[in-house]
Amino acid sequence: METLQNKVALITGGTKGIGYGIAQSLLKQGIHLAITSRSLAAAKKAAELLNKGSNTTAKAIGLEADVRSLESQEAAVNEVKKEFGKLDIVIANAGLGYFGSIEDLTKDQWNETIDTNLTGVFNSIKASVSALKETKGYYITISSLAGTNFFAGGSAYNASKFGVTGFTQAVMLDLRKYGIKVSTIMPGSVSTHFNGNEPDESDAWKIQIEDIGELVVDLLKMNPRTLPSKIEVRPSMPSNK
Repeated sequence: METLQNKVALITGGTKGIGYGIAQSLLKQGIHLAITSRSLAAAKKAAELLNKGSNTTAKAIGLEADVRSLESQEAAVNEVKKEFGKLDIVIANAGLGYFGSIEDLTKDQWNETIDTNLTGVFNSIKASVSALKETKGYYITISSLAGTNFFAGGSAYNASKFGVTGFTQAVMLDLRKYGIKVSTIMPGSVSTHFNGNEPDESDAWKIQIEDIGELVVDLLKMNPRTLPSKIEVRPSMPSNK
């Protein structure tokens, strides 16, 4: 089992939802981390809450970074190395979704979805691959079951997540020769604010953000000889609605 104490992680889109749940789980393992957001205030507020809720000596910091910009991702990686001296883990989590018929989907919505969900994943690994070579690190992308299962009204989101799934698997083959592990996690319904949802007790049947956090920890602790490269995860008991 891998020792996680004092490893260093970077989580894109880590201020809420799945990213925040992963951040909570990593801190519990003694992993230092940086969470990013396009809003510096949001990133710093989330890092402050994470530190207040942590019972380890691990530290969280908040950084302003936009996954749509390679230069912004490079700057974030440099800040992490400046603060902690290295980078072991990158979680490419930032994402958004626009849903509706192709007749109603606008060009701007298409571009923002692809630029954030797919090109953002490219930028995150492109900016960090040298750092992960140094530490024989781990790169994890958060895709979706929508990355293999298409649905009406999901053209932009499906395209972005199908792309993330395929991209991650190809990158895994590119980088494992350097001792870098690469995995993609493909959740089904998760209790978050995504797409205007308001989590409450009616969401109890869904995957919870801490469940994804625990899954990430399990991956990081996996014996170095073994790589679960693509993980589908779904609620064990679907809603009766």
